[in-house]
Amino acid sequence: MSTTTTVPGRSHRLRRLVAVTAVGAIALTALVACGSGGSSAEKASPSAAVTADAAPVTVKDPWVKAADSEMTGVFGTLVNTTGGKVTVVSGTSTVSEKTELHEVADVDGKPTMRQKAGGFEIPAGASHELKPGADHIMLMGLTKPVKPGDEVTVTLTLDDGRTVKFTAVAKAFAGAKEDYNSGMTKG
Repeated sequence: MSTTTTVPGRSHRLRRLVAVTAVGAIALTALVACGSGGSSAEKASPSAAVTADAAPVTVKDPWVKAADSEMTGVFGTLVNTTGGKVTVVSGTSTVSEKTELHEVADVDGKPTMRQKAGGFEIPAGASHELKPGADHIMLMGLTKPVKPGDEVTVTLTLDDGRTVKFTAVAKAFAGAKEDYNSGMTKG
């Protein structure tokens, strides 16, 4: 014969604990069941939902050259995270009236900065480096000085209309001796 000993006050707490645990288990089961429905695209590819929401382009090590006025450049590495070609066609920033995609091209034996015709094309899974003296994002008509340590937000627009936002930290840079105030030509 089995006997049950009841400690006063404990049986009520025990029943309440069992009830709360049962409700929690039912709720968890419902969440798991709802989450496993998914769309047919998600069922076909388990990573489809993540890929659809992932940024098509990321920017590795972004930085902007500190400048007091006029113009400056943004640099870093654009990384295509998709399985297809991506083209960056334009941009905006929080510190300039105008933002252009630029290249430095050899014109009559002289390096010339100009707008990049067609934008920056990045093959599937590849990257495109932006650096002084080469391709870069040009911030024109600075609305305020960009001091070392400042953060500048840049938004890029892709050829399919999607946008990519990133923050570049300003730093003092004297290398490459690029001139952002004169000699620019439209390409």
